[in-house]
Formats: sequence, C-alpha cells, structure tokens
Amino acid sequence: MTYNLLTVAAVSPETMAVAVAGSLGVAVGDVNVADSDGDPGLRNRDAPVSCEHRAVHGDIAWSLDIYLQNEVADRPCESEFAARFAKAATTAALFPAVEALPSAYWAVTPEGLLTRARLELSDDEPPLYEVTAVEAPVPQLPRANVTRFAEIVREQRPDTPVAEAFAASVEQLRQAASDLARLSLDDGTGSPIWSARDNMVVWERVIRQLESGWAPSGWYPADLYRERLEARDELAGIGARLPRSVTELLDGALEELDRRFAAATEADPSGNLRRELTGAPADTTPAGWWWHRRPDPTPWNQP
Repeated sequence: MTYNLLTVAAVSPETMAVAVAGSLGVAVGDVNVADSDGDPGLRNRDAPVSCEHRAVHGDIAWSLDIYLQNEVADRPCESEFAARFAKAATTAALFPAVEALPSAYWAVTPEGLLTRARLELSDDEPPLYEVTAVEAPVPQLPRANVTRFAEIVREQRPDTPVAEAFAASVEQLRQAASDLARLSLDDGTGSPIWSARDNMVVWERVIRQLESGWAPSGWYPADLYRERLEARDELAGIGARLPRSVTELLDGALEELDRRFAAATEADPSGNLRRELTGAPADTTPAGWWWHRRPDPTPWNQP
C-alpha cells in the first residue's frame, strides 16, 4: 500500500519518522526515511515502512511517498492517514482526490479540518507548487482563494442502474433481432439510441445526487443543474426517432426516474426556478413539467 502526501511545513526527517510511525501504529525504528534522490545504498529495504521525501518549492515543502510492507497491520484510508500525519507533524498536508483532475486534492489541517484544494504547478524549472484555492479556509494556506469547485461536482459520477438496465435491454433486443431489423437498433455515437442512453445517464445522476442531499460535495452548480434539465428535454423528444420497442423501454425507465425526481422536489408553478436558471420569462415558451419543480433548498445557494 502507498500513501502520497504533500506537506506545507518543512518538517524534519526525524519528525516525518515519528509522524508516520504514530499514524500507522508501528515503532519509529520500523520507518525508513530517505531522500528519494539520495544514495540507495543507505536505505533499509527491509523496513516495514518506507518514507521517501523530495523537497519541492512554493506553497508545498515536501512530497512524501510512504510504502507499507504486508506485515503492517494498521492500514487506514488515505484521508485518515493524512489526518493522523498532519496532527502528529503539526502541518497541513495534501493528498490526491479520486477525480481525474490534476489539480484536485484534499487538504487536511493539524486540527482535523478536511477540505478540497486546487494545486497547480508552474512552468518554472523546478516548478512551483501553488495552492490557488480551497473550499474552506486553511490557516496554513492564507493566499489560497476560498471558493467552491464546480469542476469537482462535474467529475462525480454516481451509479446509474436504471440507465444501465435500459442499455442492457436494448442490447438484448439487438441480439434477438434479424440482420435487417438490427440496423434500426444502431447505437453508435450520435445515433438516437446512443443519445437516449447518454441523456438518461445524465438525468439519473442528478436524481441520485438530489436524493442523497447532493453528496458528497453538499452543493450543486446552477449551470450543471440546468444542463440536467436540458437532458430531460432531449429525452422528451427522442421517442419519435426510436424503434417502437426501444421507445417502450425508454418510457418505462423514465417513468421510474421521473417519479423519483418529483418526489424529491417541490412544485414551482410561478416558474421562478426556470427564470433563475435560464433568464427567460416563465411564460415565453412551453417547458416540460420538470422545469416547474425545484429542489428545496436550491443546492447552489447552500452555505
């Protein structure tokens, strides 16, 4: 198992060893701390825990790679390990988030605050590590802008079992169809079936996040919510372009998803939400009923 940490403070190698050992419940002597660019012959490769450190520049002082041998029993998740280390070493620490964004990190303070952080590297040689933004104030990073990370929410992809079941049912139809009928079941990129499946995934995702109270971020960008409603618009008009058998499957899936969406929202007969999201007066053009329901409270106004 490996942990990747970045420390804000320039802690000493001795402090690293004590903090790593305490975080894993091992003896200090079981932790081999070494410069990643140092003499390999000086390392204890039999140590249960190896901590390689590399000095970096900017808002970050050290980059640490911690490797655990199989004999180490206590293996906390990365967030728990980072919190233990930050407290023991009395420094804020960063570790990578799961989203596929190079700037997406978590920051944890010695006091236990855990928040998102945006880490950017300059084009200098060596590069400067700059924490440009955090979602909550971090005293050790006073220059970081405090803001929400909309790109993180966009990267979140909750499971979509209804959309997956729809896609599987369409595939069953394809397998059972004759060669001629199979042509109407083309699901290549840009085809009506592809569009139906893609937009259903989008629609189910926002419903899953709505039902969860907008977990894990606790909020949702207004422009992304508008895009989800526009995806439902696409689903409303796509049935005429699909084979009848696929339209029936689509209608069945949407019936379930729409029921859940309605249960998780409240009526907005005045059209205030649509006006807020699009800037258009509520009575200008007809809109699907989903535009006339709103989450309460609206997730983009969450504190």
